[in-house]
Amino acid sequence: MAKYKQADLSGVKTISIKGRKSKVTPKYFARPITNGKASFSEFAESLPNILIGTQIRDLVEDIVVSHKKQKPVILMMGGHVIKVGCAPLVIDLLKRGILSHVAMNSAASIHDTETAMWGHTSEDVAVNLMDGTFGMSRETGEFINSALAEGVRSDSIGYGEVLGEKIIACGGKYKDVSVLANCYELGIPVTVHAAIGTDIIHQQPTMNGAATGEMSFRDFKVLINSVKGLQGGGVVLNFGSAVIMPEVFLKALTVARNLGCKARGFTTANFDMIRQYRPQMNVVERPTQKYGAGYNFTGHHEIMFPLLSALIIERLSRA
Repeated sequence: MAKYKQADLSGVKTISIKGRKSKVTPKYFARPITNGKASFSEFAESLPNILIGTQIRDLVEDIVVSHKKQKPVILMMGGHVIKVGCAPLVIDLLKRGILSHVAMNSAASIHDTETAMWGHTSEDVAVNLMDGTFGMSRETGEFINSALAEGVRSDSIGYGEVLGEKIIACGGKYKDVSVLANCYELGIPVTVHAAIGTDIIHQQPTMNGAATGEMSFRDFKVLINSVKGLQGGGVVLNFGSAVIMPEVFLKALTVARNLGCKARGFTTANFDMIRQYRPQMNVVERPTQKYGAGYNFTGHHEIMFPLLSALIIERLSRA
C-alpha cells in the first residue's frame, strides 16, 4: 500500500486541441536562409515572429511611425555604445533624420571625444589602476574640462554642444565618427548628463565642478524640452546605461508633466547585456504605465544596435 494517498485523475475533464486557443503556429516560425546571397530584407522576414522577434518588429514600427509623424525619437546611451564601435550607426540614423535627440552619460562623451581627437579610447583599467595612472590621460581632461570652463561663460550652450563644437574647431582627425561633432553639425540636440566623481576627467587638476554641474544642468533642461514632445507618440531608447540615463529620464519626464505637458502614449525600450532594476522600472515600466508600451531586449550592443538600425532602415525602405 502506498504511504501517501494519490489524487484520482479519472474525473479530469479534457478538451480538444482543435478548439483550444494557442499562441504559436508554424506561420510564426523562423525560415532558413537558403541562398547565401539573401538580402537583409529576406533575413528580417526570416526571423521568428514570436516573443522578442515580435517585440522588436513592433518597436521598429513605432520608431518609423514616430519619425513620419515628427514625434521625438530619443536615444539615451552609455559609454559602451561608443566603445564597441556603434558610433557610425548612430550617426547614420542622425543623418537620416530618425533620431531627434541623443542623450549620453559623461563616459560616452569621453570615449567619443578621445576617438574623435586621437583615434583611440578605452584604456586597460585593471593594469593602470595598479600604479595610479588610470584615468590620468592629460589631454582628455584638458580638452573636456577647458571646453566646459569656456562654455559656462555663455548661457547659450550646454555640455554636449560645446564638446561637439570644440571637436570641430580643433579639427578632430576622426570627427566623422564622433556623435558629438555630427550632432553639432546637424543641429540635433546632444546632451551629456554627468554624475560628478564617476568619470576620469573629474579626478584631474583641470576639473571645474561648478562648470561641469552648470553645463550638465543646462543639458538636463534641453532633455526636458525634448521629452515634452512625447505626446501621443514618440520613442525613447536606452542603450547600455544602467543607472544615470534611466534616473535622468524619469526626472525629465516628471518635470515635463509637472509643466502641463501630456507626455504619455509613447514607446520605450531598454537594451543591455543583462536586465537591471532601474532601466526596467524607470524606462520600461513606470513611464509607460496605463499609456504606451515598454520593451526590454537583452543582448550585446555590438549585435543589437546594428540589428535595430538595419531593421529600421529596411522598414523605411518599404514605407
